[in-house]
Amino acid sequence: MKSDSIKTGTQQAPHRSLLNALGYTEEEQKRPLIGIVNSYNEIVPGHMNLDKITEAVKLGVAMAGGTPVVFPAIAVCDGIAMGHIGMKYSLATREIIADSTECMAQAHGFDGLVCIPNCDKNVPGLLMAAARVNIPTIFVSGGPMLAGLVKGEKKSLSAMFEAVGSVAAGTMSEEDLTEMEEKTCPTCGSCSGMYTANSMNCLTEALGMGLRGNGTIPAVYSERIRLAKHAGMKIMELVERNIKPRDIMTEKAFINALTVDMALGCSTNSMLHLPAIAHEAGVDLNLDMANELSGKTPNLCHLAPAGPTFIEELNEAGGVYAVMKELTKLNLLDTNLITVSGQTVGENIQGALNKNTDVIKTAEAPYSVTGGIAVLRGNLAPDCSVVKQSAVVPEMMVHEGPARVFDCEEDAVAAITAGRIKAGDVVVIRYEGPKGGPGMREMLNPTSAIAGMGLGSSVALITDGRFSGASRGASIGHVSPEAAAGGPIALIEEGDIINIDIPGKKLQVRLSDEELAARKAMWQAREPQVTSGYLERYRKMVTSAARGAVLEVN
Repeated sequence: MKSDSIKTGTQQAPHRSLLNALGYTEEEQKRPLIGIVNSYNEIVPGHMNLDKITEAVKLGVAMAGGTPVVFPAIAVCDGIAMGHIGMKYSLATREIIADSTECMAQAHGFDGLVCIPNCDKNVPGLLMAAARVNIPTIFVSGGPMLAGLVKGEKKSLSAMFEAVGSVAAGTMSEEDLTEMEEKTCPTCGSCSGMYTANSMNCLTEALGMGLRGNGTIPAVYSERIRLAKHAGMKIMELVERNIKPRDIMTEKAFINALTVDMALGCSTNSMLHLPAIAHEAGVDLNLDMANELSGKTPNLCHLAPAGPTFIEELNEAGGVYAVMKELTKLNLLDTNLITVSGQTVGENIQGALNKNTDVIKTAEAPYSVTGGIAVLRGNLAPDCSVVKQSAVVPEMMVHEGPARVFDCEEDAVAAITAGRIKAGDVVVIRYEGPKGGPGMREMLNPTSAIAGMGLGSSVALITDGRFSGASRGASIGHVSPEAAAGGPIALIEEGDIINIDIPGKKLQVRLSDEELAARKAMWQAREPQVTSGYLERYRKMVTSAARGAVLEVN
């Protein structure tokens, strides 16, 4: 056992004395030591129940003959961090989560890990750590929030942000806003639509790193506690069989996950996180794969904000495994891959049933024959840009309009809510990329303001930042190279004509190569917005969004 390095032999007597100081008995010390990464805190709604999940995991580990050892991971609530300096820190915490988990796992000789994340950066951060440390590991999340109920209609957080725009437009009263405020987020859990947290938790199932239901069983269901106990027991089997994350997270597993991503209509943030996780696993996940897979993968789900259904309904309809079972009808998944269940993908989904074809469309009658996400390129985005095409209204799939240029999110939101953005405009928000922000802020405030002002079917938004999974509409993010790196988005001027062709995978500005070159010659780099602390180190080390915004030593 790996933990023998801290508990077996004469040289380890000092180590055992410290284990004694922790209260571990001789019997406990002889068992495999299982690190339990607990992301619990009291500021993230998706994490407030993780103490209960952790206790269930501990019980499962102990029942199966292991010794559970809990240590923490930080977490940021993207909703609370939205729209101010806090959002600069959100994506950046992914690396802290991965690094700190690696440090704890390696320093203490754990034989296995159970990772308990829930919200946006914890899932990918812990998956990155799992691939890096490569000891037997299983994931069990805290589960999704139930949808709110306002005036008889189900609502989720994206509706709350859009309501702010509706108040600004005069189409909603302050009283109705207050009612929504009180009812939209009714329970603990990750916000109830197919936003980033739920996207990544569902994709953990598709990757093979979580048990069935990990992405969809609601946080408040007792079934979630039972799942956590089973995860605690299952890690002992993985340790015994020495099944490691890199045995599971192979190139073929990432292709499976991307395929399920397209079918579910996941958050565009998955196009940052899957490449970053793959990078840690030694897999090169080129974003060109996304368009290739999207071209042959049907979009089967329109979960909020793309449609009227929520994660709780996906769960009742059969969950991620039911979606995967539909995809096997078209031979789109490799079913021979091993997973944390100890069985193959095919064995896992053998008994899965699609119980509601209004929630999960069949492979024969999908929402669309192409997947939920598209990668666009062109002279405005030579490396990449990303759009959740399943959440774009038909009339905006192809759009041309004048650029309305802003150098930060706040200026754009002020213009939108003041009524200065008109139908047909293309809002450009730049210097919000990984280096330029720094931190690549999510743009839920401006996209929600556009929707709330009634412009969702006539105004596009383009940014070198990123979007919350709660964003909808013609919202094109991850434009690379970013403005801070001198990418073409830095050269756009007010009134330039932008051409968006989502079916054609094109993002262009109507300027000649000569004009772009002349502007580039005159361009001057903007002074960094942050010059101290963690974000300054992050800014110096972070790579392009096209590479998953991973860190490199320059």
